[in-house]
Amino acid sequence: MISSTLKEKVRRLPSGPGVYLMKDRFGGVLYVGKAKSLKKRVSTYFQPSRKQAIAQPKVVAMIDLIHDFDIIQVRSEQEALLLEGKLIKQYKPKYNTDFTDNKQFLLVRVDVSNELPRFRLTRNKLEDGARYFGPFAHSGLLRKTLAEMRTRFGILLGDAKPKKLEDGRWRLYDDARAEIYGQTEDVTTEEYHERVTAGLAFLEGKTREWVKDIEAEMQQAAADQRFEKAAHLRDVMFALKKTLRQQRRFVREPRLAMPGADEAADILKKVLGMKRRPRTLECFDISHISGSFVVASMVRFADGKPDKANYRRYRIKSFVGNDDFRAMEEVVGRRYRRLYEEEKEFPDIVVIDGGVGQVHAAMKAFLVLGIEPPMLFGLAKREETIVFGDDRESINLPDYSPALHLLQRLRDEAHRFANSFNAELRSKKIRESVLDEFEGLGPVRREALMEHFRSFEKLRNASVEELQGAPGIGPKLAAQLHDFLRKD
Repeated sequence: MISSTLKEKVRRLPSGPGVYLMKDRFGGVLYVGKAKSLKKRVSTYFQPSRKQAIAQPKVVAMIDLIHDFDIIQVRSEQEALLLEGKLIKQYKPKYNTDFTDNKQFLLVRVDVSNELPRFRLTRNKLEDGARYFGPFAHSGLLRKTLAEMRTRFGILLGDAKPKKLEDGRWRLYDDARAEIYGQTEDVTTEEYHERVTAGLAFLEGKTREWVKDIEAEMQQAAADQRFEKAAHLRDVMFALKKTLRQQRRFVREPRLAMPGADEAADILKKVLGMKRRPRTLECFDISHISGSFVVASMVRFADGKPDKANYRRYRIKSFVGNDDFRAMEEVVGRRYRRLYEEEKEFPDIVVIDGGVGQVHAAMKAFLVLGIEPPMLFGLAKREETIVFGDDRESINLPDYSPALHLLQRLRDEAHRFANSFNAELRSKKIRESVLDEFEGLGPVRREALMEHFRSFEKLRNASVEELQGAPGIGPKLAAQLHDFLRKD
């Protein structure tokens, strides 16, 4: 029986297009579906008469397992279709039967560097210098469009086998194909490249006159009662319009390919329920080697960009050993105690590199300080899940989300910064351990010596006189140490 919480969630669904993910009681994804209206589509799963109306036992069984659902709103049915395919490939839900062959949507590839560029279909985009158009969800409409482009522009498709003639010209097909109609079949390379340019312009949406011509021809055919011809032209016109519209939506719009900081911030504001758009984010990471050289990093992004002047590195002071939770509590406490005491502004979002345990440790630091934390969550790396330290449900942003990409860059930068500090300390420790082999220096004088010179490189390059300036180092010991440090 549907719970009151789920009923309320269904009641508040938006009416626009999107994708829904049905989940079991363990949070696993049972089914991914698309909808023109999320409210209408999802609500049908929870209607009392729904199970009796379904003839498929598999679907009935799935409905019994639904414990919760998530939705992702999009701007169009076409975008919902593409997103549905991506999510099915990502989660591989048990009750989905489409998209299970792991195929990608079709692209049109044109290698303009070839002597005779062909308009080929492919499912993978490579960094090979070729022009790509798409993705296109409806393969049938795309193939029809390419066939009409061959008719209109006289271009070569992937199945063509052009033949070079003795005079250097090319015969595009080995027969006088009707598809070319009025186009000359024997052409020079330059003449063919003009055709390619026209075809590329159409795929870029710059040649709309062709669609208008076909529409006028269709209307004339209908007026002349040539209904079969009119129906054919209607189908062609529909395919061309759909292809052009889809190309504008998924290639020319930069939303998915080149996300901006403002868009990422707007998404975070929405999914996190924040009152204002977040500008500043700080992220913490702990780094150690089997409990040794335990260090932490804090990196800061402002308006989507690294704010390196405000990066911080920490050595763990409160304990010795391997305890990520205690280390996280210490560095978070140190960071925000200082900001609080200096009356400086806190970031809008604090991100913890880790799961619920690390998030609880960070929240404990704020509790000890008696300070209300900003928006705080962890980014669990395995599934890239946003996890909270309270009863809020975790969030999985879609893999193309600009907000997820921003959080990943922030987390990866914190990880890099922590690892570089860890490596620096290990290298320093290895260099300083050379002093252990020099007789005459105990732990106290070794520590005083390093404190005086600050780095091993400065110590190794010091003269005898400079060594004598360090606490507890006399002339004889300085000379011996000077010789020792210069041995190969």
